[in-house]
Amino acid sequence: MAEKIKILYIDDEQDNLTGFKANFRTEYRILTAENTVHAIEHLQKNPDIRVVFCDQRMPGKTGAEFFEEIKTLFPLPIRILITAYTDIEAVIQAINKGNIFRYIRKPWIEQDIISAIEEGNKFYIASSMLAMKNEELQRAYTELDKFAYSVSHDLRGPLTGILGAIDVAKEMSDIKELKDLLVLMEKSVFKLEDYISSMHDYYSSRRGELKITDIDFNHVAEELKDVYRIYTTTNKICFETTISQPESFRSDELVIKMILNNLITNAIKYQKKHFEGKKIDLNISVNDGLATILISDTGIGIPESHFDEIFNLFSRATSHRAGSGIGLYNVKGGLLKLGGSIDVSSVLGEGTVFKLIIPSK
Repeated sequence: MAEKIKILYIDDEQDNLTGFKANFRTEYRILTAENTVHAIEHLQKNPDIRVVFCDQRMPGKTGAEFFEEIKTLFPLPIRILITAYTDIEAVIQAINKGNIFRYIRKPWIEQDIISAIEEGNKFYIASSMLAMKNEELQRAYTELDKFAYSVSHDLRGPLTGILGAIDVAKEMSDIKELKDLLVLMEKSVFKLEDYISSMHDYYSSRRGELKITDIDFNHVAEELKDVYRIYTTTNKICFETTISQPESFRSDELVIKMILNNLITNAIKYQKKHFEGKKIDLNISVNDGLATILISDTGIGIPESHFDEIFNLFSRATSHRAGSGIGLYNVKGGLLKLGGSIDVSSVLGEGTVFKLIIPSK
């Protein structure tokens, strides 16, 4: 059964309040107030009030003045003026200012009230949807601004570095110096590769439906070890996996791989440079329809003050190594699509642990 539309009726005559509530309480949820002070209290306690009726001749201020006052504080409720007077000029002025949706003459007719509520409710729904769309659009513009900045910073920087190294290399004849320049160029290429890969994950995770299949986490773990073998070997990182999957698990394998790839890439990227015992542990256990995934590393760690913001778009918690600021945002977005969750614990200088819980579909 649909929830009743919530209506507020304001009138300083008690008989009118009683009559209004008696006539419409069956179809609507009626709140009444005998003055504008009580009306404000109702609006504060009931943000889902959709339509407000107010008598024009209220003590202290007119209904039109009251509507003008609440327009900024409570912009969504539809405002309808009730007047028994022939001061149409004042009513038209209030309408033209945008303070009221329409007016009804007193004594009111039941059908006029019902018609006003139905029309007002339609306008309320349209206005609410428009407000939501405006918020979504504003978020999109904010992301676009961040994206434009990130493209300029993350693409132009490495490219400038490569071009600069090429110009210097043209004048060099020493092989060792050339090799050193090649190392710098290689780092720039890796930055570009990381950025492009992250952007691909970002857009892939934001479109399309989930493709649910049976997932063998042992197979997923072996693939990950193969993918990162060259990185872990050359950087002397011990990458270990522990899998316990006594039951079947169904989800979108591509999304899960995207999530794990981003977290493991970070675990490699943010290792301590000269630490001898570099290690990454991937532990996956499936029980009672839930996959619990722990990814721990011996890296530089994340400041606790950054825990709340590391999943934001283009956020970076450290300047230890440049990154796109998209990876953990993609992780969060992927988990939302899967209905999962993520927690982080970290100690600066010792390492970080990400804990993921993903339900089977």
